[in-house]
Amino acid sequence: MSASPANRRLVRLAGRWTGELVMIVVAIAFAFPAYVFVNVSLKSPADAASSPLSLPEDLEFSNYTQAWQQAGLGSSMVSSTVVAAISITALVLLGSLGAYVLARRTGRLSTGVFILFMLGLMIPTQLGMVPLYQLMRDAGLLQTWTSLIIAQVGQQLPLTVFLYVGFMRALPRDYEEAAYIDGAGPYRAFWKVVFPMLRPITGTVIILTGIHVWNEFLLPLLYVSGSPQATLPTAVYSFRGEYTTQWGLLFAGMAISVLPVLVVYFLLQKRMIRGFASGLKG
Repeated sequence: MSASPANRRLVRLAGRWTGELVMIVVAIAFAFPAYVFVNVSLKSPADAASSPLSLPEDLEFSNYTQAWQQAGLGSSMVSSTVVAAISITALVLLGSLGAYVLARRTGRLSTGVFILFMLGLMIPTQLGMVPLYQLMRDAGLLQTWTSLIIAQVGQQLPLTVFLYVGFMRALPRDYEEAAYIDGAGPYRAFWKVVFPMLRPITGTVIILTGIHVWNEFLLPLLYVSGSPQATLPTAVYSFRGEYTTQWGLLFAGMAISVLPVLVVYFLLQKRMIRGFASGLKG
């Protein structure tokens, strides 16, 4: 016996309200750490230690100015910006070129190379920390931006190639073939025809790799900690002591370091989602 229209309407309403309730719960779960993050950054040390979850009695905006001055976040932000900008540029150039060859050639060699890149996604980076540190030390690259850039590019290149290959396999070859007919070579066809069509996935690569490079803590701690080239995560870590921790300054410094990433994300979020979805189709 089929349900009446009223019953079907009630079932649809119940399903919709259930879905919305689940989404509200998920949103609260994700928003709670952000609330704690901002809340503690606006509290005095005593208030943060006694009641970290309650609203602050007095808003301590001075935590932000003190964190900026005491940790030298200005120079650290310059270091993080330089390392992130050069690393992302290198990843986009190397990853797109390498992925173009792997996506357009279907031989055993290209397949084997692609598998090697995928192995780079599965092997933990921490396994190579000691030999990488020794290599950077022997090359005289410690306490320099170069060591961070090389390590970050090598760490993120497999993911970059994976995203670009998936996107390029979904692109038609008609435009490239037309460029070849007009006399263009492979490199000119790539830069003039293919690369402009990679803007959606390039936005995805910039956001995903940029967030990782910006927030990377272990590599800067090993390579540039205590030097003028220290990045934001290592500078903020200076508020974490062996016996005491300045929670207000620590969270204020973290808020300052997160702000540039949020700005870039909101500017590129639509392109990221579109590019990531297109890459999965391939």
